[in-house]
Amino acid sequence: MQKVREIVGYALGGTMFVLLIPTLMWWVSGMPDFETIPVLRKVMAIVFAVLGLSLSVWSIVYMRRKGDGNPMDAFGHEVAPRTKHLMTEGPYRLSRNPMLTGSFVYYAGECLCLWTWQALLVFVAFIVIMLLQVRSEEKRLRKDFGEEYEAYCKRVGRFGPIAFKSQ
Repeated sequence: MQKVREIVGYALGGTMFVLLIPTLMWWVSGMPDFETIPVLRKVMAIVFAVLGLSLSVWSIVYMRRKGDGNPMDAFGHEVAPRTKHLMTEGPYRLSRNPMLTGSFVYYAGECLCLWTWQALLVFVAFIVIMLLQVRSEEKRLRKDFGEEYEAYCKRVGRFGPIAFKSQ
C-alpha cells in the first residue's frame, strides 16, 4: 500500500508541476498559438525547461536514493515517508530546495515564452504559495535535524547557493 501511495504522489506531483501549472499559464495568457511566438523566446523556454526540470528530477532521484524518503510534506501533512537523513550534498549543496528552484527556472522559461502579465501572475502566485510551504517544511526540518539543519541554513540558501541572514 505504501508503494502505491508513493507512486501516486510522484504522479500527482509530476502532473501538477510539469503539466498543470504551465497549462494554466498558457490558458490565462489567452491560449496563444505557439507558431506565433518568436523563435528566440521558444528556444529560451526550451533551455529553461531542460535546465529546470533536470535540476528537479536530479533532486528527486537523489533524495530517494540517499535520503531514504520523499521530497515533501504538504503544509505539515506527511505525503509519503519523510527522509531519514538531512540532504546536504548533490543538488542540495546548491540549494536547500533544489526541486522548487528547478520549478522556478522552468516557469520563468514559460513566462519568457508566453510574455504575458497573466503568466507572470500565475508564476508569482506559485512562488508565494511555495514560500509558505517551504516555511512550514523548514519548521519540521528544524525539529527533526536541529543544529545540523541550522548549520546547513547558514551555508546554503533557500533557493540558491548563497545563504542570506533573513533565511
